[in-house]
Amino acid sequence: MGVSARRGAPLTIDEISATATRLMDEGGPDAMSMRKLAAELNVNPMSLYHHVESKEALLAMICATAALRMPLPQDDGSPWQDQLRAMALAYRRHAQQHRAMWAYAHSRPELIRDRSFPLWTTLYRILRLAGVPEPELRRTGDVLHAFVTGFIVAETECHLTNDPEEMDRTFDTAIDLIIAGLTNR
Repeated sequence: MGVSARRGAPLTIDEISATATRLMDEGGPDAMSMRKLAAELNVNPMSLYHHVESKEALLAMICATAALRMPLPQDDGSPWQDQLRAMALAYRRHAQQHRAMWAYAHSRPELIRDRSFPLWTTLYRILRLAGVPEPELRRTGDVLHAFVTGFIVAETECHLTNDPEEMDRTFDTAIDLIIAGLTNR
């Protein structure tokens, strides 16, 4: 890996990812260009292509790495209901913190369908604790993901309320309904 005369230090994929995530958070995917990213990193734009093959590959990578950094509930022995609530809240918080990235990822299903992501493995673990039979895990997980995603879209587009406290209460109600549905299946 070469060192830019302007930078004085090698460029890392973590640095590229963090800066690209910040730029996407600030202006969305259209505002995040390879030239702008290179300028932020104080490198020649061609240096980026030693690490990623294209802007699309970079966007897919930052969506994946951001999802990997989402704090998910650990299997700490707490009731599945508490773990599911913690997961839903983490997912919502992540969507709020990275609105542009979240919208970008959800407009490209191939970016969110990787079932090896910790998001899915954690959800499946919690659903097993809730008593969901193995053959129904994927379908149940898909329904819950769609339900929470739909809520977040409605929240983002202000279809529910503009009052943040009321929105928090409304989200709590949605999670209560999910938990009740899983409990009574």
